[in-house]
Amino acid sequence: MIKGRAGNFFENYYELSKYGTDIKTELMAGLTTFLTMSYVLAVIPGFLRSAGIPSEGLYTSVCLIAIIGTLAHAFFSKLPVATAPGLGLSAFFVSTVIGRMGYTWQQGLAAVTISGLVFLCISLTSIREIIIRSLPENIKIAITGGIGLFIAIIGFRNTGIVVSTDHGMFFGNLKNPAVLLSIFGLLLMLTLMSKGLKTALILSILITTLVGIPLGVTNLSDWRGFGLPHGISATFFKQDFLGLIGNKGVLSGLLNILMIILTISLVDLFDNIGTLLAIAEKGGLYNEKGEVRNMKKALVCDSISTTLSSFLGTTTTSTYLESTAGIASGGRTGLTALSTAVLFGMAFFLSGIVCIIPEAATAPVLIVVGALMLGSITRINFNDLTEGAPAFFTITMMPFTTSIAEGIAGGIITYVVLKLATGRYKEIKPVMYILAVLFIIRLYINM
Repeated sequence: MIKGRAGNFFENYYELSKYGTDIKTELMAGLTTFLTMSYVLAVIPGFLRSAGIPSEGLYTSVCLIAIIGTLAHAFFSKLPVATAPGLGLSAFFVSTVIGRMGYTWQQGLAAVTISGLVFLCISLTSIREIIIRSLPENIKIAITGGIGLFIAIIGFRNTGIVVSTDHGMFFGNLKNPAVLLSIFGLLLMLTLMSKGLKTALILSILITTLVGIPLGVTNLSDWRGFGLPHGISATFFKQDFLGLIGNKGVLSGLLNILMIILTISLVDLFDNIGTLLAIAEKGGLYNEKGEVRNMKKALVCDSISTTLSSFLGTTTTSTYLESTAGIASGGRTGLTALSTAVLFGMAFFLSGIVCIIPEAATAPVLIVVGALMLGSITRINFNDLTEGAPAFFTITMMPFTTSIAEGIAGGIITYVVLKLATGRYKEIKPVMYILAVLFIIRLYINM
C-alpha cells in the first residue's frame, strides 16, 4: 500500500493508530463511501436542470463542490464523511423557491449564498446552541421526516408512478415503458438495500439503465464516451442579489428572502447535525467529553461548501448519511474523506457515461431516500397533542403545500399556540416566539 514518508505522514496527520485503523482500511472505506453516494452525480444535475439552470457544466459543478466539501472534511474536521448538494434542499430550491415562489435560478442561488454565510455565522458562534436548544425535539425530528415525505412524492411524480391531474393524483400508466422501468428500478433498489449491499443505489441505477436500452427508455445516442469535463461558465458567479430583493417588492421581498434563508439555514443545520450524530453513533466518533468529534469544524466545512456551491451553480450542500457505509467498512478519520474526494475527481471524466442514464433510473433514489428519512418519525411523541400535532403539521404541510418552509411554519406556529392555549407557556423558548411571529407575518403578506 502506501509506505515511506507518505505513509508516515498519513499515520501522524490522521493519528490512525489512535483510532484503531490503517491506511488500507481508510482507502477502502473511502471507495465504499464514493460508490454508495455516487448516485448524486446522476440525480442532482437532472434535478437542478428542471429549475432552469443550464445543463452544460452542471455535472462538473456537482463534482467540483463534492470534491471541495469533502476535502474540507479531510483536512479540517478530519472526519470520515463526504459532502455534496443535498436532495432535500435541492427539492426546496426547485419546487418552492423557483417553482411556487417564482424566483429565477440566479436569484435562488443568491439566497443560497446568503444562507451559507448565515450558516457559517451560526456554526462559529453560540447561535447554533441557542437554536438547537430552542426548537422542540419533536419538531426537529418532524423536519427530517417531512422532507423525506416531500422528496418521496417528487420521486413518485418524476418516475411517472404517480401522475397529477385536475382531479387529483392517480397511479401512472403501466403501459408506459418508462413507468415500468421506474417500478423495476425502485423494487431492485429496495431489494439490494434489504440484502445490505453497500452499493445498492448506484448498482440499481446502472442495472436499470441497461434494462432501459431494449425498452427504448435509455437513449444510447446521447453517449459521449470518456472526455474532459464541461466548463461551468454558464453557471459560475451568476447570483442575482438585487433581483432577489426586488422580485416581490421591497417589504414582501425582504420577508420572503428572510423565510427562504431561515428555512435553508435551519434545515441545513439540523440535517447536518442529525447526520453527524448518526455517523458518530455508527463509528464511535466521540471525544473524551462524549461529544461528536470536531462537530463545530464539520459544520464550518459544510457552511463554507454551501456558500461556494452557489458560485458554481449548485444548491445547498449536506453531509451525506451514506458516509455511514464507509464507516461501517472501518473508516475512522479524514483519510477516508480524502480518498472519496480523489474518486470524485476521477469521476470528472465520466460525464459522457452519466448523461445516458434516464430519469426512470435515478428518480427512484428520491423515493428510497425519502422513505429512510421518514423513518425518523417513529421517535416522535404523538401521545402529547401539544407535541405530536405540531410535528404532524410539520410533516404533512411540506408535501401538501410543496414547501419545506410552510411545513416548518405550520409546526412552529401550532406549537406556540397549543402551548399557550393549554397554559404550558413555560415550555416555550423565547426564540420560538420570534420564529412564530416571523412566520405569521410572512403568511399574512403572501395572502
